[in-house]
Amino acid sequence: MPPPIKLDATDLRILAAIQREGRITKLALAERVGLSPTPCWTRLKRLEEAGIISGYHARLALRLIAPIALVFMEVTLGAHRQADFDRFERAVRDIPEIVACWSVGGGVDYLVKVVARDIDAYQRLVDDLLAREIGIDRYFTYIVTKTVKDEPAMPLAALVVAAETV
Repeated sequence: MPPPIKLDATDLRILAAIQREGRITKLALAERVGLSPTPCWTRLKRLEEAGIISGYHARLALRLIAPIALVFMEVTLGAHRQADFDRFERAVRDIPEIVACWSVGGGVDYLVKVVARDIDAYQRLVDDLLAREIGIDRYFTYIVTKTVKDEPAMPLAALVVAAETV
């Protein structure tokens, strides 16, 4: 893994501002971080080119569009060769209802986040995954009944301080 890119306080202010306000204008961003527009734009482009900013996205209130079931699923594979992990990961990348998937340690192999129309649709998805024979040995389902916190912004100040003290 490459070493972390050195960021100064101005870079952190830029990142914090665009995490909060993705649609902010270049002029407003420059004002928020205390730079003139051209140097601010130059820094923003450098952060994008370095891959630190991986995209700009709208955050949707899905429950206002349609009823949904938000489900987390723990998945354990039956075999643990690299080919088994690759097969599972290829399959989940192609399923739109699987909105996030993390390989994890600690007793299960993957934590999967699923957004489905309802619990029946989720179960049909699971049945399809099992029928594909992509290596699932067992799975556990956790249905979200209430969202307590779902913060997309990363705690930049805490992370950078932690990285500097290591």
